[in-house]
Amino acid sequence: MFKALRIGILLFVLLNVALGAWLTKKRSTSWQQPLRVVIYPINADASAASTAYIATLNDEHWQSIENFLHNEAQRFGIDNSLPVQVRLGPQVNSLPPVPPQNGNPLQIGWWSLQLRYWSWRHDRYAGARPDVRLFALYHDPQLTPQVAHSLGLEQGLIGVANLYADKAFAGRNQVVLTHELLHTVGASDKYDPASGAPLYPDGYAEPLREPRLPQLQAEIMAGRIPLAGGKLQMPPSLNEAMVGAQTAREIRWLQH
Repeated sequence: MFKALRIGILLFVLLNVALGAWLTKKRSTSWQQPLRVVIYPINADASAASTAYIATLNDEHWQSIENFLHNEAQRFGIDNSLPVQVRLGPQVNSLPPVPPQNGNPLQIGWWSLQLRYWSWRHDRYAGARPDVRLFALYHDPQLTPQVAHSLGLEQGLIGVANLYADKAFAGRNQVVLTHELLHTVGASDKYDPASGAPLYPDGYAEPLREPRLPQLQAEIMAGRIPLAGGKLQMPPSLNEAMVGAQTAREIRWLQH
């Protein structure tokens, strides 16, 4: 009886979270007012390096994300002086639920609900309610040279980004955060999940470029710059990235 009651309460909470997320999603892609994004740092490896790095973060740290999305939105005719407002949230001392490996749709759906509930429980931001919550899991690159895959959920407008706690990786971290942010508002990946190679043409920053390779920038949802000889390069910062036309359609910057 107690177990059934507990499950019922959990489902009620999740239903309310889902309804709120749907209403937020509907408003978020109108681009008539700034999309409020809050980034919550997490010391993912309990290391001294991650602790020290998180202590250096502030609102200004995300300025390049705001500038990038402002400039890209203007290219597509979005008349909004600040399409995205990014703020630093309080540090979270808990790790999010781990996504299932090769899970079936039911397992993935249940994990998604758990993540949304976890996000709701750990949101202690004191300002205006965020539209998008990005949880930044920082790792000491000396301890974890290869971090897990990051993700962004359109249902719930939640992102989980695995990042490096080192200023040398700051630009790459911003690329990952922006990629996951755009997932939450409807953008799809533009790369082959098996190889990581950008898909042509939508995953190319300049699909009409002659010769096609090397490309000079990365399409933000492809995440890599395709070079000659089959080589790929992650953009070192958002200065080497851009939003392609298909991504702009998916996030409603373009209507056709």
